[in-house]
Amino acid sequence: MKRWIKYVAPYKRYFIFGPLCMIIEVIGEVMMPMFLAMVLGQSADASPMYSVGIMAMMILTALAMMAGGIGGAYFGAKASVNFAADLRNDIYKNVQGFSFSNIDKFSTGSLVTRLTNDVTQMQNFINMLLRMCLRSPGMMIGALIMAISLRPSLAVVLSVSIPLLLISIIAIVSKSFPKFSKMQEKVDGLNNTVQENVTNVRVVKSFVREDFETKKFGKANVDLKNTGMSAMKYLILLSPVMNLFMNLTVMSVIWFGGNMVLAENSPMPIEDLSAFVTYCTQILTSLMMITMMIMMFSRAMASAKRIREVLDEKPDISDDKASFKNAVVKEGNIEFRDVSFRYYKTSEEKVLDDINLKIKAGSTVGIIGSTGSGKSTLVSMICRLYDPDEGQVLIDGINVKDYTLKNLRDGVGMVLQKNVLFSGTIEENLRWGDENATPEEYSKFAEYAQADKFIRNFPLGYQSPIEQGGVNVSGGQKQRICIARALLKKPKILIFDDSTSAVDTATEAMIRKAFKEELTGSTKIIIAQRISSVKESDEIIVLNEGKIVGQGSHDYLIENCEEYKEIYYSQVEKKEA
Repeated sequence: MKRWIKYVAPYKRYFIFGPLCMIIEVIGEVMMPMFLAMVLGQSADASPMYSVGIMAMMILTALAMMAGGIGGAYFGAKASVNFAADLRNDIYKNVQGFSFSNIDKFSTGSLVTRLTNDVTQMQNFINMLLRMCLRSPGMMIGALIMAISLRPSLAVVLSVSIPLLLISIIAIVSKSFPKFSKMQEKVDGLNNTVQENVTNVRVVKSFVREDFETKKFGKANVDLKNTGMSAMKYLILLSPVMNLFMNLTVMSVIWFGGNMVLAENSPMPIEDLSAFVTYCTQILTSLMMITMMIMMFSRAMASAKRIREVLDEKPDISDDKASFKNAVVKEGNIEFRDVSFRYYKTSEEKVLDDINLKIKAGSTVGIIGSTGSGKSTLVSMICRLYDPDEGQVLIDGINVKDYTLKNLRDGVGMVLQKNVLFSGTIEENLRWGDENATPEEYSKFAEYAQADKFIRNFPLGYQSPIEQGGVNVSGGQKQRICIARALLKKPKILIFDDSTSAVDTATEAMIRKAFKEELTGSTKIIIAQRISSVKESDEIIVLNEGKIVGQGSHDYLIENCEEYKEIYYSQVEKKEA
């Protein structure tokens, strides 16, 4: 419980006042049958004022019950909503700190489910708990005391029905608990299917795979339905069982109580029987409420377990061991010392193997190699998207692990292989690079990226909307906006991971020219498949199977590196053909 107390403490007044308000309602519930019995039991010659007084007390009690019920509902809602909001914030903050390897442990759909559906389950339970934790036990105990005080001999009926009912409840709940965990997993699967389909809807349509995706969704939906029904059938069974016991108990009370009313010796007043029946109903109703709370608890605990898995996941890349908290990237010198890396730590095969490399500040370095040679992984270590298994990556002579992540990543601008734009305007997307940039600044860097012209041709210019994922702009336009966004950071190190693959060669040449003339103070690393993209670099690195197999200028590599020569002539021949 220590984990959840932190979400309770800021709103403890709601957690206290909510149950207290429900106690007022409980007291009223317990008193009402007694008032009714007094009305039924008054003699024919009783004063009219006696009846008026009892009715007035009943009205005041009803108003107090209403106030207590409203207060309990209000404070319960305030407490549960705030609890859920703070919990959701903490989950999201923790996810934001995840490295790529942390995120790989959870599917995107699963994280969405945990942030939404699972948190909602806990919110609903907290709300129910605050409204029922004192109301249901309080009403059951109060009604039980009043019933016993009215007629102890008749209360024997309850001593039989309540234990039998509790045994039935325990049996049902114990069967249902494991089902809820499975149901949440099926929700994950459904969310994954929906997200994947909607995100890649253009691919689905271009391959005419709508029927396949519909069947795939249908299967996930049926799995969720079947698992949900498997869990819910116990809840469905619960209500008839409760009603059965309630009706049998009331029938037994009326049977035995009726005989007591008709007894010649010390007959039981009819008004006492009426009150006793009401108390029996209250006792069994409160038991039903407690049972529903237990069922919600079982589902909430299944969700809580899934939430804990996210909260307990510790980011494996953090500032905890940063030795130079105030260090910033000043020049842009980069060095790899004996760096090796595996995605799967138990695998013998290395993605990068014994990399030793120095890149001078302000230089332009091209990286080329076959698919899967480790190019993207290599540059990802500069800004600590991954950490090496062995060796060190240094910037300006300082191990990247000794920088804070903010200071390190502020000094590195990166255009990833998969370009991503966010919902909003083009201007809002550019301001990711610098939220305080003036229109003159972001338009200047858009011009460097050869994006300014086509942006101004849009009807709304820089205020043109971008749909989720940037699906309403072309691949080349998306790449150029992403390049402009990275340039706007004005970083000392710029990394372009195959970021001009969708741009024509003429536009790419203009982008390279702008880099050379306008970004002289930044270290530029260009990963590319085309030799033309890196040919004019100060130095070219050739990777093959995670190792550096060539390093030098274009002319040097043509003479001395077989892998580079093979790539070059394959592209030249293809171009000539």
